[in-house]
Amino acid sequence: MQVLVYTFIALAALGVGCTAYFGLTFTPAEAIMAALSFSAVAVVLMERSLRQRAENRLEKAIEDLGLLLAAEGQVGTTLGQRVNALADLNAGRRLEGVEADVSVLGTVIRQIAEAVSDIEERANKPQFSAAPTPLAAVPAIVTQTPQPVAVPVQREPEPPLIPIETLRQALAENRLIYHVQPIITLPQRRPHGYDLVPRLMLDNGELADRAAFMPRQSNEDVLRHIEGLGLIEAIAIGRRSRSADQPINLFIPLSRATLGEWVASEQLIVSLEANRAIASSMVFVVTEAEWQMLAAGERAIVDGLVKKGAGFSLSEVKSLRVDVAELAGQGVRSLRVDATRFIDAPEAFTDFHASDIANYLNRFGVSLMATGVVSERQILELLDIGIAQIQGPHIAAPGPVRPDLMLERPKTAAPVLRRAEGIA
Repeated sequence: MQVLVYTFIALAALGVGCTAYFGLTFTPAEAIMAALSFSAVAVVLMERSLRQRAENRLEKAIEDLGLLLAAEGQVGTTLGQRVNALADLNAGRRLEGVEADVSVLGTVIRQIAEAVSDIEERANKPQFSAAPTPLAAVPAIVTQTPQPVAVPVQREPEPPLIPIETLRQALAENRLIYHVQPIITLPQRRPHGYDLVPRLMLDNGELADRAAFMPRQSNEDVLRHIEGLGLIEAIAIGRRSRSADQPINLFIPLSRATLGEWVASEQLIVSLEANRAIASSMVFVVTEAEWQMLAAGERAIVDGLVKKGAGFSLSEVKSLRVDVAELAGQGVRSLRVDATRFIDAPEAFTDFHASDIANYLNRFGVSLMATGVVSERQILELLDIGIAQIQGPHIAAPGPVRPDLMLERPKTAAPVLRRAEGIA
C-alpha cells in the first residue's frame, strides 16, 4: 500500500515539474526543484500520518493490554480466594465424617436386614395347635407366661481397708504421693498423656493403692483434700514440663465432693486462671455416674473450667448410648471403657458395630479410651476395632514422677519418700 502511495507522489511531483516548466515557463532547474520540493512535502506529510496512525494503534494496544492484565489480576485474586476457601474447608475431616456416616449407615442397614430376616423366619415357621374339642364353641385364647428378666444386682463397693482416722493422720503427715500411669496411642504406642494416681505411704514404707484408702460416700472433706493435692501436683508437673519444652497431657481425678463445695470449686477455677498457659493440657477425670448426677451449680463450675481451657474424661462408662454432641459441647474429650468387657460384649455398650463406634465418637472430637488392658491380644483386638488410646497394667503400672518434674515436699516426708521410690 505504501509503494502505491509513493508511486502516486512521484507521479504528482513529475506533473508539478512538467506544469512548472511548460505552463509557468520555469527553467529546467527550477522545475526540477519544484518537483523535488513537492515530493519532499508530500513524503513528510505521508510519514507523519503513518506515524500518528502507528502511535494510535500502539496506544490502543497498550490500553487493551492493561485491561487484560487487570482482568487477569482480578481472576488471580478470585482464584486465590477460592483456593484459600478450599484450604479452610478441612476436606480430610469432612471425608472422615462422611466415611463414619457411611459405615454407620451400613451397620444400620445390616441390622435392619437381620431383623427382617428373623421376622420372616418366624412368620414362615409352622404353627402347631392342639386339636379342638367338640365342645369348643369359641377360639381358645392362649396365654404366655412372661419370662423373668434378669436384673443385674448393684453391689455396694467394699469399704476401704485403711480406716479414715489413719488416712487423716497420713494426710497430716504429708504421706500422700501421686504417681503417673501412661496412656498410649496405637499403633505407634507413643504417650498420649498420664493419669495422676494417688498412693498412700504406710508406716512401713509400703505403698497403698487408691482402692485401699479412698473414702467411698462420706468424709467428703478428705476427698476434697486429696483432689486438691492432685491439682497442685498436676500444675507443678505441667509447668515444669512446659518449661523443659516437653508439654504433656495430665488427667486429674475429680469428683462431686470438689465440684459441689463452693470454696473448693472456686479455688479450682482460680488455679486454672492463674495457669492459663497449661490449662489446655489439664483433663479432669470424672466417673460417668457422678457426671450424670451433676446439679445445676456443679454444671456451672464445669462450664467455667471448660472456658479456662480444661477438658473432661468420663471413666467407668457403662454405655455409649449417649448424646455425643452434647458431651462434646460440655467439654468431654474422651470416654473410658473397660477393655475386657468391651471386647467380650460390645453390644452391652452400643448398638453400633464395634469397629464403627470409635470413628463415630471421633467425628465429634471425643475419643474412645480402653482401660485395664492386660494382654497383647487385647491390644491387637482394640487396634482392629479402631480404638487408638489404651491404658492398663500390660502397658505400664503407675510409677513415680521424674524428680525434676515432681513437686518438692517438706523434709518431714523425705525419708519415707525415698523408701517409696526405692520400692517403686
